[in-house]
Amino acid sequence: MTETAPHHDGPVVERLDVSAYRIPTDLPGGDATLTWDATTLVLVEATAAGRTGLGFTYGSPATAPVIEQELADLVVRHDVFDVPAANDRMSRALRNAGRPGIAAGAVSAVDTALWDLKARLLDLPLVRLLGAAREEVAVYGSGGLTPYDDRQLEEQLRGWTEQGIDRVKIKAAESWGRREAHDLHRTALARRVAGDAAELYVDANGGYTRKQAVRMAAAMTDFGVTWREEPVSSDDLTGLREVNRTAADRHRST
Repeated sequence: MTETAPHHDGPVVERLDVSAYRIPTDLPGGDATLTWDATTLVLVEATAAGRTGLGFTYGSPATAPVIEQELADLVVRHDVFDVPAANDRMSRALRNAGRPGIAAGAVSAVDTALWDLKARLLDLPLVRLLGAAREEVAVYGSGGLTPYDDRQLEEQLRGWTEQGIDRVKIKAAESWGRREAHDLHRTALARRVAGDAAELYVDANGGYTRKQAVRMAAAMTDFGVTWREEPVSSDDLTGLREVNRTAADRHRST
């Protein structure tokens, strides 16, 4: 049964529009497990009292119909300022449809649009509306996709460091971890280009096996890698614990 949003005397969401765009990439993209030449942007626009909030996610264009058919009626006529309640309504409504995956992306895009709309109506930046624990945060350059050749990888890394970004992340575990030597070559290149003072991160996107992840983590230590993202699948909690425990044991022994 579809839940109907209650009416409020204050501002309510008047309309919710969703669009999907296929955006070509400037270069062929890829990581440990996938390759692509375009990305899909799903854009949500929430309107109330003459203002429009924007939210987006990326993924399958099938996200858009989920928003239109399952979520829009729950949000339209809902109190603009009660975003957590709207999020709860959407999450509960997707119980039988399945919350993870496409549905989670749909809720996320709408939720972001609602927070942005609230901030615009209150004439506040989001950081003030949501609250901040610190005045500034460090940023890192994220890219180094696996199809990039040495020249392309170097140009991207150098572009970040020339902007003063001293934290960089590249992809690894190319072709489901079948090119270990090339992973190490790219890691060494990233270290040379970024410089010894930069923090170097590596994202395997779950492309390594457990034992392989442990072995590659040890090899990458020589290049000063300080963050290893998703060395095995994020669904493999036992594997993540094993990799983490081995890394901790190695750290204690040094």
